[in-house]
Amino acid sequence: MSANLSAIFYLISGVLFILALRGLSSPETSRRGNLFGILGMIIAITVTFLNVGNFSNSFIYVLIVLALGGLIGSFIAYKIPMTAMPELVAGFHSLVGLAAVFVAISAFLNPEAFNLGYPGDIKLSSLIEMSIGAAIGAITFSGSIIAFLKLRGIMSGSPITFKGQHYINLLLGISIIVLIFYLCNTQSESFFWNLIIISFLLGLLLIIPIGGADMPVVISMLNSYSGWAAAGIGFTLENSALIITGALVGSSGAILSYIMCKGMNRSFFNVILGGFGATDEKLSSKDKDQKPVKAGNAEDAAFLMKNASSVIIVPGYGMAVAQAQHALREMVDKLKKNGIKVSYAIHPVAGRMPGHMNVLLAEANVPYDEVFELEEINNDFANAEVAYVIGANDVTNPIAKTDPQSPIYGMPVLDVEKCKSILFVKRSLSPGYAGIDNELFYRDNTLMLFSDAKKMTEEIVKNLD
Repeated sequence: MSANLSAIFYLISGVLFILALRGLSSPETSRRGNLFGILGMIIAITVTFLNVGNFSNSFIYVLIVLALGGLIGSFIAYKIPMTAMPELVAGFHSLVGLAAVFVAISAFLNPEAFNLGYPGDIKLSSLIEMSIGAAIGAITFSGSIIAFLKLRGIMSGSPITFKGQHYINLLLGISIIVLIFYLCNTQSESFFWNLIIISFLLGLLLIIPIGGADMPVVISMLNSYSGWAAAGIGFTLENSALIITGALVGSSGAILSYIMCKGMNRSFFNVILGGFGATDEKLSSKDKDQKPVKAGNAEDAAFLMKNASSVIIVPGYGMAVAQAQHALREMVDKLKKNGIKVSYAIHPVAGRMPGHMNVLLAEANVPYDEVFELEEINNDFANAEVAYVIGANDVTNPIAKTDPQSPIYGMPVLDVEKCKSILFVKRSLSPGYAGIDNELFYRDNTLMLFSDAKKMTEEIVKNLD
């Protein structure tokens, strides 16, 4: 395939990727956006294969491995529950970063195969590009692994800090810059391998001090890192499709992270630089064992809802774990038949990743016009008679507005406490992902419904008859 024709097809795939991002910005167009992205990737892969032109035995092996990887990916996508989607995304980010590292290693050890020069005589521009791509890729890989372990519960979601941590991160960052400089001047293998090792280490140290409350931002930021790593390697390979795709992913991820940080009243640089400004979560803990709570059952909840004029549903990660979205939709349908106004309140970081709750509600065919973001519905809580909180915790905690020592202090939360009556579905009084107690449990207007979210919602449905 000619270079001009390849460039045209790569441009078409780039346009499709842009349309994909545009489509994913809204639930109504998300399916179309996904289709655009799939089509763009098919075009990019096909053109890349045709450009190789040498269908040798080794190339056949590559195709076999790619097909195997595609089958594994398809199987995972089909089997993965929505509750595990955040850690899946983190895990896939790590693979993108690792791929960038492997490509950089291949290009450095065998530059002739990539038309970059010869060992010890690699073009300066290519050396800079592969060095940056390898460094960002290594940071993405190790950081994503830590994020995966935290989201999976294998590692504690609480921040892991130690004295002088930020200075060590700063030293490692400077070391990476110095190593890139000397690598470009000497083209020594030792500098190259040290660059990768230190980048791996920096990725670990950047993510371990970030607590659960900020994890959705971390996922978005790691997505951005993986994009920039791909773009850097795209320059090395002189592949315009990879450059375009990487730049789109990198810039969109960074913009989303910034928007989320602004919405959570978090410092963008504090989060991405490893939790600068984090507070000690122990200082904000309360002795919940000494506080009384009011516990109720499904019959109590149904009675309050049937006699209310308006109900606001606040879904959270507990709903995702229990897969209660379909039972919730059934409950809401019955309430609406009785003339009760029902709406859904979504916090920007409800769940473990951006848009988590929106996807679950869409799966249950909840009308989009009934779903409202925090800034759209927060003023409505004061006028609502009942708030049904199903598994949300940190995003409803009033302590974010009152306790400067809390790790979530300053983060906008849903004003659930202003509601006349609060029905809070939760298995126990255990803290949320941020590791702090929820003051809302002990309010006079809160009725705790201790049960599995799906089971409790189904029982409420029965009592609404």
